[in-house]
Amino acid sequence: MRNPSSFSFKFGFVVSLSFAAATSSSCSLYYSYSSASLPTLPCSLNTSTSPSPPPPPPPHKATAGDLIALLGPEDKASQIDPIEAHQLRSRFKFLVPFNGNSIDPEFDECEYSIKRRLTHSEGRRRRRRRRRGRREIEDEMIWCPPAPVFELARLAFDSGGDPDAIHRALDPTIIHVPDVEGSEENKCVLTRTPYGRHFINEELNSYLVFLFEIISSRGPTVGLNVSLNRFDLFHGHMFIAAESRRLGILFHAKEYPAYEKEVFPYNMGYCQIGSNVPYDDAMNLRNILWLAPLPSNSSKSWVAPGTLVVLDAHPEGIIYRDLIPDYVQFVRTLYEDDFGDVVVDVNYLNVGGVTPNYQLFIC
Repeated sequence: MRNPSSFSFKFGFVVSLSFAAATSSSCSLYYSYSSASLPTLPCSLNTSTSPSPPPPPPPHKATAGDLIALLGPEDKASQIDPIEAHQLRSRFKFLVPFNGNSIDPEFDECEYSIKRRLTHSEGRRRRRRRRRGRREIEDEMIWCPPAPVFELARLAFDSGGDPDAIHRALDPTIIHVPDVEGSEENKCVLTRTPYGRHFINEELNSYLVFLFEIISSRGPTVGLNVSLNRFDLFHGHMFIAAESRRLGILFHAKEYPAYEKEVFPYNMGYCQIGSNVPYDDAMNLRNILWLAPLPSNSSKSWVAPGTLVVLDAHPEGIIYRDLIPDYVQFVRTLYEDDFGDVVVDVNYLNVGGVTPNYQLFIC
């Protein structure tokens, strides 16, 4: 029979060894109550923990500001990450050839030149335009718009991007928005306010109409078939870009696609009733961007020509991935607020009956 005192002695010895090991940087492993120990394993009891490494920063997403920078002077465009720049440029579908930050010498008669001041009178400019074809004239009207457009762009820039500076250029006369293609029958309200206004300078109003017309006529060249009606192309949002203070308009086509249970099962309210706008691949092209020429910080020089471009929001592209909010991806909507401070809505509405009668309403 095992001696109890011997057992007690051995047990106490083992316990004391275990306690001693627990207070050291390592502990011993025992298989019996024998005083003999087996090889030890390291067993750190240091309860202090090293700080966790900071999480990696989220991947950079393209912004509307990046997009505008690529359509501006080279010194700004070159600051965009090359991979991102390539991906964005691959989604630009120009309705008027892009001249980058220079005007082709053959269009030197333009009032506007990137490297010089405004020098030609409007009358001289018009005489020279008459010697060109319609398409060339339209191209030049985008690159080098009429003088009042330059003045408005300069106003936006010099004011520090203040929308009120543009508001002060509006005629205070109120123009009631009448029924538009049966909209009142369906309780459809198309404009932000029930009235609109015009710019004091009539040439500015004419230029806005020109923008709607050229989008409609040239859209098919890039796959965008649009109609000037209340379901399709009828409005744009004028803004002043946040960083560059550049004046622009974001147009939205395909505004109210027809409800179709299998293709487009979305109810968009009263204004969708009666729509015949198909929901097809052209929805990817519904965002159209116009940018006015960009002034420089000097008094009269300019650093980028005007441009007109369709922004392709195909689901496989960077615009869809980074710039289209998740909740409107099905309609591919870019929001004007992302580009800068919204100034006004520009509406071009058919208020006629059997005979079309398009009128401008700035709200």
